[in-house]
This record gives sequence, C-alpha cells and structure tokens, in this order.
Amino acid sequence: MNAPPPHAGAVAPTGAQTARALRYLVRVPLLMWHVLVHLPLLLLLTSPLTAQLPIGAETLEHRLIRAWSAGLMRIFGFRLRRVGTPLPGATLFVANHVSWVDIEILHSQRMMGFVAKREIASWPVVGWLAARGETIFHHRGNTESLGGVLHEMLARLRAGRSVGVFPEGGTRGGGEIGPFHARIFLAAVEAGVPVQPVALRYGEHGDAQAVVAFQDKESFFANFLRLLGEPGRLAEVHFLTPIAPGEADGRRRIAELARQRIIEAMAS
Repeated sequence: MNAPPPHAGAVAPTGAQTARALRYLVRVPLLMWHVLVHLPLLLLLTSPLTAQLPIGAETLEHRLIRAWSAGLMRIFGFRLRRVGTPLPGATLFVANHVSWVDIEILHSQRMMGFVAKREIASWPVVGWLAARGETIFHHRGNTESLGGVLHEMLARLRAGRSVGVFPEGGTRGGGEIGPFHARIFLAAVEAGVPVQPVALRYGEHGDAQAVVAFQDKESFFANFLRLLGEPGRLAEVHFLTPIAPGEADGRRRIAELARQRIIEAMAS
C-alpha cells in the first residue's frame, strides 16, 4: 500500500523557518555594519563643531540621524512610504503607537523630540539614538514627571522646535487605537502651535499592525529579534491635515479630532 502523502501543513512551517533563517543570514551582518561602522561615523560627524551646520532646512546632526534611522528600517525590511507633508517649525506631531519602530520611522521622515517612556533610554542602540534625537523621557504614572515633561514640551515649542507624542500612552497590540490623553495637548494650546496627526500603517492597508506590535509579554529584545526576521513589508507614514491653533475648542476637542483623523486614515 502506498504511504500517505505528507501533511501539507508540515511543509509551510519548514519553508517559513528556512526563509526566516535566510533573512537573518543577510540582515544580521547588515545590522552589525550599520551599528559598528555607520553609527561611529554618525558620532564623528555630529561633534559639537559640526552638529549644528545647516544642511538645507535642517542641521547636519538631524539629517544624519534621519538617514541612519531610514537605513535601520530598510535593514528590517520596511519599505518606507510617506503620504502628505510634515509641517515645518514648531509643531506637535501626534501618532498612533504600535511598536518601538514607530520612533525610528518617524525620525526617518522628520526630526522631532519625542515624549517616550523612561525605559527606552536603556534599550540598546535605539535608546542612545532616542537620546540624541532630543527625546523627553517620562516616568509613567508619576505626576511630577508629567509636569516636567509638559514644561519641557512647552519650552521647546515656544523655541520653534517640534515635539512628537503618542497620546494613547502605550501600545495596544496593533488591533485598535485607544483614547488619546488630552493633557498632553496642553503644551500645544499654551504655545499656540499647530497639531499634526500622523497615522502609522504597517503592511498593505495596515494588515500587519498586529505583526509589528509587541506580542503578549514580549520584551523589546524579543520584538527586535522577531521583526529582524520578518518578511519585508510596507510602512506608511501619513502626515494628515493639521489642526491649527484655535481651530478646535480646548485640548480635549483637539485630542478627539486628532484621533478621529488618524482612525479615518487607517481605514482608507
């Protein structure tokens, strides 16, 4: 009697594991080169003597950090696509939050000082780059820390610099966009600057949000390694219609309007 054919389900995982192993074989050396060669070059070129040299509308330091971030994302297989135009000057950028890659992808398009949880400062490479990218670190659940963050945000916006925030306050597995905390919009209201919502979509029509997001109890390092082996996919950054000063009545209405515009962009 002929032996039954192998179960079709057993073939797919083997093929997927082989493909993942091949991606690691290519990407790990590229990542090492990016960290051990390109990163020291970035440090050398952004010394106190050269960091603030103007290159077009931005400084040399900001342009190099943007280029390094874009290179890192390409190593991870992300094909970056920007839709819309980020505002120049003092702007509060607000985006949905999926994973640590959000910061790198936004930095690849527009330099902004992010508000991020303090734990990011200790993450390898990403933490250092976040600090160099003028990140404002916040201790979650600490009222005094939040007060200091809002004070720093206001100072930067009044000085003509941009700030980026994730108003959900954390990641949610990529399946939904949670409520936006209105208090974080107070700095934009008091500084009288526009708020520009930004929708971050991974995969075609956002079908890879849950793949890119942190899995249940997944650490930064585990997510980093998993994404390094994932198939290449699209990453879209949608810079949406800004909310001008005075367009919406109060920080709560601004938060609701920004969230609604991001939800609509995610569904388009």
